[in-house]
Amino acid sequence: MITFTDPAYKKIITQLQKRGKGVGVRIGVRTTGCSGLAYVLEFVDEYTSEPGVINYAQSDFVVLVDQKSNVYLSGMIVDYVRNGLNEGFEFRNPNERDRCGCGESFRI
Repeated sequence: MITFTDPAYKKIITQLQKRGKGVGVRIGVRTTGCSGLAYVLEFVDEYTSEPGVINYAQSDFVVLVDQKSNVYLSGMIVDYVRNGLNEGFEFRNPNERDRCGCGESFRI
């Protein structure tokens, strides 16, 4: 299960409205960086049931996660934070063992 803080939930809804299209987000991991894995969040314009994709539907949007990524993301909390001039989604994952120094990648 993946959960969203209120700021993250509101930001996704706002972005979908701004885009004028879309039904939700796809969250996953990809191999990259010095620690091995990085988070990926993409907006989804249309939802069609796909084999191997889990839908963690929220009341206002869908959240799609492929089965491979789901193993790494189980229990994760997605937040939206602002620090000075920087802002963005932050992933708090209880499965992380380590992060690289630049914060771009992690290890399970």
